[in-house]
Amino acid sequence: MQIRRSHAFVAAAAAVPLVMVGMAPLASADASPKPAHSAKTFGTGCSSMPTSGKGSAAEAAKKKTGDAIADNKDLSKLHDALKKSGLDKKLNDATHVTVFAPTNAAFDKLSKTELDSLMKNPDQLKKALEYHVVDKNITRTDLAKGSFTTLEGSKITTSGSGENYKVNGTATITCGDIETMNGHLNLVDSVLMPTS
Repeated sequence: MQIRRSHAFVAAAAAVPLVMVGMAPLASADASPKPAHSAKTFGTGCSSMPTSGKGSAAEAAKKKTGDAIADNKDLSKLHDALKKSGLDKKLNDATHVTVFAPTNAAFDKLSKTELDSLMKNPDQLKKALEYHVVDKNITRTDLAKGSFTTLEGSKITTSGSGENYKVNGTATITCGDIETMNGHLNLVDSVLMPTS
């Protein structure tokens, strides 16, 4: 009888640490705080961006503006146009710059004729692309009632609040306030054209 009790005691004592070890990860997982989302970006289009790595807002913050555009899969057509015009290097060399960056979907809104005409005319392409660039850091707070002179020389206006902002009253900023090493990107759903 004595022997059986000691075996039972050893078995019970051995089981207690196993149960406690098994419970430890659950307790620590529940106690650990959830990571905070540090991105300042806004807009429904931001959800298509990766949360980390190439093309993410976090990665863009470590790159010059031209390189951040090159990394973003939704801006591949803009990147091709910038390379063709030589503006990609200018964006990297700028001290501070904001690009209202037309997405691939924005370029897809152009007819084949319009796109071909734009891509085959270097002067027209450069002028159109420069109309999307402002030589200034523009943050979300500047967008509510903004008026900015572009590299092309014409003005663009911005308006809105909260998560919803427009450029020139027509183009929607789908994902805004993406910081780069030397500026900001605001992705827009239309290719902007200067009036002149």
